[in-house]
Amino acid sequence: MDRDLGMHQPITRRDFVNGVAVSIGGALIPAGTLDVLLQQAEYAPEKDPAYYPPALTGLRGSHPGSFEVAHGARDHAIGALVDSAAPTGEQYDVIVVGGGISGLSSAHFCGSSSRVLILDNHDDFGGHAKRNEFQVAGRRLIMYGGTQSIDGPDRYSHTALALLRELGVDLDRFYRAYDRRFYQSLGLSQGIFFDKETFGADHLAVGAGVKPWAEILAGAPLSEKARADIARVYETGQHYTLPADRLSRMSYRDYLVNVMHVAPEAMPYFQTLTHDLYGIGIDAVPALDVFEVGFPGQMATPPEGEAPYIFHFPDGNATIARLLVRRLIPGAVPGSTMDDIVTARVNYARLDDPAHRVRLRLNSTAVRIRQNGSHVDVTYVRGGKAYSVRASGVVLACWNMIIPYLCPEMPEAQKSALAYGAKVPLVYTNVAFRNWKAFATLGIDAAYAPGSYHTIVDLDYPVSLGSYAFAHSPDDPIVAHLIRTPCHPGLPARDQHRAGRAELLATPFETFERQVRDQLARMLGAADFDPARDIVGLTVNRWPHGYAYEYNSLWDEAARPGAIRPCVTARAPFGRITIANSDAGASAYTNAAIDQAHRAVRELIASLS
Repeated sequence: MDRDLGMHQPITRRDFVNGVAVSIGGALIPAGTLDVLLQQAEYAPEKDPAYYPPALTGLRGSHPGSFEVAHGARDHAIGALVDSAAPTGEQYDVIVVGGGISGLSSAHFCGSSSRVLILDNHDDFGGHAKRNEFQVAGRRLIMYGGTQSIDGPDRYSHTALALLRELGVDLDRFYRAYDRRFYQSLGLSQGIFFDKETFGADHLAVGAGVKPWAEILAGAPLSEKARADIARVYETGQHYTLPADRLSRMSYRDYLVNVMHVAPEAMPYFQTLTHDLYGIGIDAVPALDVFEVGFPGQMATPPEGEAPYIFHFPDGNATIARLLVRRLIPGAVPGSTMDDIVTARVNYARLDDPAHRVRLRLNSTAVRIRQNGSHVDVTYVRGGKAYSVRASGVVLACWNMIIPYLCPEMPEAQKSALAYGAKVPLVYTNVAFRNWKAFATLGIDAAYAPGSYHTIVDLDYPVSLGSYAFAHSPDDPIVAHLIRTPCHPGLPARDQHRAGRAELLATPFETFERQVRDQLARMLGAADFDPARDIVGLTVNRWPHGYAYEYNSLWDEAARPGAIRPCVTARAPFGRITIANSDAGASAYTNAAIDQAHRAVRELIASLS
């Protein structure tokens, strides 16, 4: 069976980058620090000319090697290592912990005269704004492994929009770059894959959003009552009669069962409908939230003037992170426009250069933050050894739940608030195909798979920018994006996230690969799809700590009007330490990451004045 799926095929499964030692001179190094700097240089993978994390495949996202030290700090298991930290002798105006969009934005907002060190535990910058690349048949394919798009720029703050403009992002370009009618022009639509384990038989329905629901579901392995109920939910408007307050306290599952009287047999179809947006099923999502977002057939005409969902770089918002690095660190990213950065290759050896005002130190996990009068000492672990560095102030742009372990002297109420949110675990799996003939033959460019391991399968967005062009012909290689959110129905939302996180950390790459190959073979097999032949690359972006936690009116008093939100208590300045990250806004969006960075830097400047 595994051989039929292609588990023996030599697709690249490179999970790590091997570093090489580098030599450094001592002419410009302060006295007393040479030994420590030489010690750090023993572990310098970024200096290897072959170091290029976007091209790594296998298990990525929170990859092996990126989280173990932080877990050790959480479990109070690395005290001796932390206590052995060697001072580097470096001093900065600001140290930023976290090299995601919020951390990079924080460095930007510090101003052009500040010396800044950014520390990040991953082997690449960008945080959840992750870039994946594949080489297929001589072509480079670019894909997003995390933050997907600039969602709703018409709702961005002046600060966030101003930063995008300063970085050279022209939103109007996407109206030309994104071919919104491409797949439709080929007669493709969304499919629905019913799996035999959940529904009794494998079946691919085609035409969602195009054909009448009765026609779409005609051959589905469901009873006549279940098919009729699914069609009724999509086609009727009776669910708008309940008041918003009642809908906010009722799960969407309860709404379907108790208000619309949907047959139990149809519920597995709806259960995972909310996975990709909320990371949990309809049992834990308020009905009001479902209606406000607007799943097909469940919302009135969108507000006039609302921006379309087209503001997408080929690597998602990883481009925003790359534009920030280009601006912060001269020579790190070649080019000067939003077009040429799409195919630009980052020079990782330039990121942590003492000649630059801003330095970005990857593979470095912060484990202790201590205030000492007029400065802050930051201890981090890199290459298995601990080091300490000093700054006038610190911006913590990392995941907020780790902060109580970094700063145990914080007030207990603040530490509790920081630990309140449970980030949403999710998996963004990218599969490189030799071609996409099977999709074209079946007439689909995407599929909803309510009972499968991955509940969403999408062909790449049709976006061409600069010299990069999307796959115009089914004969061309392409990347498909698959989504899995490992939740556990029946538990409160935050407990579901915690259980899903544990599941992800315990799941090896081979399990993901086997599930991908099996699901695609069954979904596309009628069109001569052979996973052993047609899958040529696989990257699993595993995010045990994914989306920032957003308050849920079924479970959180903070979601009620007028309530004090834990994130507000959590992000209060603590002396010379301020707190950024989208967690600090309880909003899983790029604009929140930018806005929280701007606030944190303003607070830091005020505390230092």
